[in-house]
Amino acid sequence: MLIRSLTLATLMAFTGPLLAADDNPLKLELGKTRPLVVVELDAGNPTLATLKKQLEEPATRQSFEERSMVLYTVKFGSIGAEGEKFAKDPKDSKKLTPPETNALIRALKLGVGSGTKVILVGKDGDKKLEKNVPPDTLDLKEFFSTIDQMPMAEKEAAAAPEPAPVEPAPAKGAKPAKPGSKPAPQQLDD
Repeated sequence: MLIRSLTLATLMAFTGPLLAADDNPLKLELGKTRPLVVVELDAGNPTLATLKKQLEEPATRQSFEERSMVLYTVKFGSIGAEGEKFAKDPKDSKKLTPPETNALIRALKLGVGSGTKVILVGKDGDKKLEKNVPPDTLDLKEFFSTIDQMPMAEKEAAAAPEPAPVEPAPAKGAKPAKPGSKPAPQQLDD
């Protein structure tokens, strides 16, 4: 019985961190969006409220969405850390569970500090810009210019929409094909 208990305890000790790593919400954003993570280390800091006010402006909101950005917030309070996700589509916005919030904090490898940290994460999952921001001095234009200088953003801006496929003209004496069907095989001349 003692051996079973020790085996179970050892198994849980080794698999616990592996299972917790799956809760990282940034993994879901890989290749899709650029997360902007705002971490308020001091309760009552007005930086997050200022940022939300900036995002209510139509021009700023449009710039935020054009760059495929999503906002994550983490607030430290008396209960612990609370996380939230604000996405372009309101149905994708949600409160993060405590394991997701803790996984987000672990993934960002936050050091000790005070104030507010703002971290821009690229589509590849790497930190692109990290700033300690004094209250009421957050300027999104700096983050927008950082994104505009990224190679991935330049490729997205240069990529033109793909033209619609051109259907081949029907052969002489052949019936026209149904829309969306594959063309009939042609005879080969030897």
